[in-house]
Amino acid sequence: MTTAARLMHLGAFLMETGHHVAAWRHPDVQADAGTDFRAYAALASMAERACFDAIFVADSVAANVDDSATRAARSDRLDPLTLLPALAAVTARIGLIATATTTYNEPYHLARKFASLDHISGGRAGWNLVTSDNAAEARNFGRTEHVGHAERYARAREFHRVVTGLWDSWADDSFVRDKASGAYYDAATLRVLNHDGPHFSVAGPLNVPRPVQGWPVVVQAGASDAGRDLAAQTADVVFTAHARLDSAQAFYRDMKARAVAAGRAPGDLKIMPGLSVVVARTDDEARERFDALQALVDPVAGVAMLARMLGNFDLSGYPLDGPLPELPLTDSGQRSRQALLTALAGDERLTIRELVLRIAAGRGHVTVVGSATTVADLMQTWFESDAADGFNVMPAELPAGLDAFCSLVVPELQRRGLFRTAYTGRTLREHLGLQRPVRA
Repeated sequence: MTTAARLMHLGAFLMETGHHVAAWRHPDVQADAGTDFRAYAALASMAERACFDAIFVADSVAANVDDSATRAARSDRLDPLTLLPALAAVTARIGLIATATTTYNEPYHLARKFASLDHISGGRAGWNLVTSDNAAEARNFGRTEHVGHAERYARAREFHRVVTGLWDSWADDSFVRDKASGAYYDAATLRVLNHDGPHFSVAGPLNVPRPVQGWPVVVQAGASDAGRDLAAQTADVVFTAHARLDSAQAFYRDMKARAVAAGRAPGDLKIMPGLSVVVARTDDEARERFDALQALVDPVAGVAMLARMLGNFDLSGYPLDGPLPELPLTDSGQRSRQALLTALAGDERLTIRELVLRIAAGRGHVTVVGSATTVADLMQTWFESDAADGFNVMPAELPAGLDAFCSLVVPELQRRGLFRTAYTGRTLREHLGLQRPVRA
């Protein structure tokens, strides 16, 4: 018996108008696409026709409205857990992954919403579990200060335990709905949670049947030591940022080892780095497209983006053509991203302006600009050298960037035998080759 070829997994990361900080200013881009359901529906259908595993929608529960961000995009966006159920109705196979923070939500609410999405979509739901790296969110939830890094992760661990416990409130066959006997559910199969911990007290049970997938797919993106431990213990998929192959390989090895140490098999955890991409028919044409976006970067908007990604530090007082200042370790932002960007600036001796332009499209993720062959070559190298199980594709501008990837890169990956030509499963877990959790 021959072993089936290992295929890469692809997520389509839909960031309103595109991932490039200046995408919304491009003449071919719909500036208000982030609040237009029809635009999202077209993108989801496009990704589904290309057999992507899932679409992925990020989120923040604060608007960027300070003076430095008035010229930046992404201050308006739809709530993912309102958007994705609507997209479930206009798609049939593609997975639907929504970001929801454990810092400014309650477990019962999120358990109920994701269980509902899983039923609405027929088993295609995924939860990107984040701990919030935007300090401005605190003021929208009755706090004067953002929750510190260590406390955010302690809360996230308990949050996950509560949510998965609620998803297991009922057995798969609890709701018998027997009209003859009058029994609506089998009481012997009910499991009342009665959780009482440091951060949450939740009685349960959940008032939604057990999700179609047992549990929706859980995604994690933290790459700090605390984030890696949380992902190894709780996640099915890890989204991660790496600009170099060797860094991605080291992360891949570390996460697989941590998963094994947590009592799991290496294949139980899929590693999907972000891939910032501009693709066209030729390398020159792709470079022209990328250069046109780079020319639209507003320095004020770019510095505002960089400052937030470095951990919510104010960079407005530093010269654009000077070096990045030494910064203390962030307690409110992403420590892993701060370390990545600081190392990038130091290793290449970049000025603040140069660093802004370097991350304008990918925000620290590997960026590839070129033809389908160029893009597929990089993807194949990372995939076959144990740096990735797949990629979260981040088109620089939408919809053209995703359309180009689907029409140019996907057929090239399929020609190389690296990506599916048709769906073989119906649930997101089946697309990703993940086991359905067994109710203990």
